[in-house]
Amino acid sequence: MKAEVMSYREARPVINLQTPTNVTVDMTLYGILGVNEKFQVLETYLWVRLTWQIEGLSWDPAECGANKISLPRETVWIPDIVINEFMDENRAPETQYVYVMSNGEVRDGKPFHVISSCKLDIYIFPFDIQNCSYTFNSYKHNVQDVRLSFYKSVKLVFKESLELMATQGEWELIDMLGEKPEHTYEEGGWDALIVHIVLRRRAALYVVNLLIPSCFLLSVDLFSFLLPPQHVDRSSFKMTLILGYTVFLLLMNDLLPVTGNTLPLINLFFSLCFALMVTSLLETVLITNILCGSNHFPPLPKWIRILVLKYLARLVCMEQMSCDQNSEGNTPKILVYSNSMTEYSKKDSVCSSPVSFQERCLEEMQKLRKDLLAIRRQVEEHFSNENRTDEWIMFGQIIDRLLFIVYFIFVTVSSITILVLWIHSSRLDKNP
Repeated sequence: MKAEVMSYREARPVINLQTPTNVTVDMTLYGILGVNEKFQVLETYLWVRLTWQIEGLSWDPAECGANKISLPRETVWIPDIVINEFMDENRAPETQYVYVMSNGEVRDGKPFHVISSCKLDIYIFPFDIQNCSYTFNSYKHNVQDVRLSFYKSVKLVFKESLELMATQGEWELIDMLGEKPEHTYEEGGWDALIVHIVLRRRAALYVVNLLIPSCFLLSVDLFSFLLPPQHVDRSSFKMTLILGYTVFLLLMNDLLPVTGNTLPLINLFFSLCFALMVTSLLETVLITNILCGSNHFPPLPKWIRILVLKYLARLVCMEQMSCDQNSEGNTPKILVYSNSMTEYSKKDSVCSSPVSFQERCLEEMQKLRKDLLAIRRQVEEHFSNENRTDEWIMFGQIIDRLLFIVYFIFVTVSSITILVLWIHSSRLDKNP
């Protein structure tokens, strides 16, 4: 009797071995326990139900008094249906019994703690949507022995999973799709069922903790351009912001995904923000250096004068400063000095003899000529230095305005993009 039980358990329950055993698969997703981006695995909790037929087994429920009975799993044949993506052992509790119906149908249900491999794409983190799959197939029976089919449509499985799901963590289930690969039964192979599980990350936590504070720090750095660098130490203020942003990234590093597959777009965003802050600090150092030491700089190169002071100044809506007014305002001083010298010579000519008058007049004219030449050289040098200084200052102001505009455009576009993605994700939450 024991030998008959063992043989019945190990052999497929068919009268003719050429007849395949049809196994239907049903599943319910109870919980999404976690997603590990570093190891590319998905951790879920499933309840899988298998149904198949034992040929030649039946009884009359009215005569026997039971429509179904429960038998130990060791006494009946169990199909070896596995999930190909399994990466660890099943940690769910074992079930010891199966139900056998009066018509010979066997129903086996057991929980699965599934740790499965999944190719995760986190490029648009934290607004990413992942598509993981479970492939059900027999481990050793080919398609000629065991054929698989869905017990009910995957849409019904999806609705039941949403109603029964107990976890409300970082990930939410938005769709489930079923697929059955085509097989030519004469060629052999293994029959399989594929269930695609579509998950979406809840982005509110990351938007509030990562993106919004980063945009706030960028905005503070943006408005620091309104501080006059010649009166306020703007560089110290920007250095403090960079230090604070670095500490912020270190504290929030645990919230960022770690994977060697692709670089998330949010990491690029943080890198660009940090690069802009460093660039603005270097630009502030440059502007401060120009404002403090422009009178010692050589003349601005012609191509920079044309490119920056002419074309780029128009682009950033700044007009070039003119030095003609300064030169015209200082010219009367020279004339006043020459007129005073002329008046002085006229007063001396009244009290002098003709010969001495001519000699003294000649001497005064030579002195006056030397003084005027010296004054002219000094004035020309002064106007030349002032014009050169004004050009360097204008150059610094144009570069400062240009970086301010680029900074403003980047912050605006980034904020709008984040807002649109967040609104789109929220709409998908309402209409899964």
